[in-house]
Amino acid sequence: MNSIILQQPGKIVFGENSIQQLPEDNLILSSNRILFLIANPLINAVKPVFDTMSTAGKKVVVIDYDFPGEPTFDQFDTLLNKSAYFRPDCIVGVGGGSVLDCAKLLAALTGNEQQLTEIVGIGLLKGRSIKLICIPSTSGTGSEMSPNAILLNEETAAKSGIISPYLVPDSCYIDPVLTVSLPARLTAETGMDALSHCIEAYTNKFAHPAVDTYALKGITLIADNLEKACKNGTDLEARSALSLGSMYGGLCLGPVNTSAVHALSYGLGGKFHVAHGLANAILLPEVLRFNMPASPDRHAAVALALGVKQGETDEATALAGIVRLQEISCACGIPQHLSEIGITEEVLPELADIAMNVTRLLKNNPRVVTKEDAINIFRKLL
Repeated sequence: MNSIILQQPGKIVFGENSIQQLPEDNLILSSNRILFLIANPLINAVKPVFDTMSTAGKKVVVIDYDFPGEPTFDQFDTLLNKSAYFRPDCIVGVGGGSVLDCAKLLAALTGNEQQLTEIVGIGLLKGRSIKLICIPSTSGTGSEMSPNAILLNEETAAKSGIISPYLVPDSCYIDPVLTVSLPARLTAETGMDALSHCIEAYTNKFAHPAVDTYALKGITLIADNLEKACKNGTDLEARSALSLGSMYGGLCLGPVNTSAVHALSYGLGGKFHVAHGLANAILLPEVLRFNMPASPDRHAAVALALGVKQGETDEATALAGIVRLQEISCACGIPQHLSEIGITEEVLPELADIAMNVTRLLKNNPRVVTKEDAINIFRKLL
């Protein structure tokens, strides 16, 4: 069995209204200057928490994160200037993946001599001195569990990944109540993103038994509950299951990570500003069809976790699983074709070129993906 490194927050608090415990967290108690980076719609919900900290004598600054789409280098620099001015000793991110990614990078780069452009890539960040707490409001990106952060590079129109163990939060609070206000569309897209994390981790070239358990359980939790949460956002049982499934998906990101689905989505997000979860949701079935011959048994196991009955062969089971995946996606209102979101035949080579540069993910794919393969996958989805 190959060796593996498991990276996760030092403290994970899961449960309804768990955010109310935040003022008593040792990281908060030992801090004097606390910076909240928070998605705008959540400010009122979290206000009692930072009011409690202020009453206890903590200096609290709240930055309202209101950037549309995925954060850019320039937008992050704006946040970094605000953080540097305040000089926090603890940063708390509350929001979706973009908010959490920015909070992680703020904790790493505030007061750090390294510049953002110097840490793009794997293992280039030299350290982090500011305490970091992440609180997700989607079920979702898994950023609260992972060593990854993604920003959009305006110059290249491509996403840039920063991967470092120093980006793993010290604590995270996963409170399903914070996800209740998430609209059905975002519930669907972020849920499919979490599902893709689990599926790509399990079918990954570097899949590992220590991560497989998280991946398979995450697949089942999300498959069984995503449609329920989309149809009834106040269903806390379904919301809690999605939050747990997303957490499991996040735990897969550090040791194993994703593969071709995420690589092919980079151009859709960076060049055409398609939402990350939506791009992954559209790509996932066709990429699985492409990958399935490389590991029918693994793809069959994914199908079983999705709720499909065992077929006569692994191949038959795996294909039934892909159909089930599309059924879940359709039931949640997600488009099934790239043409539905404005993508045309003419841009497919450019999308493929962008994907070919995401080697850190393509190397994980169970089948080698060439530029022609990528174009064909995109074309089948038009």
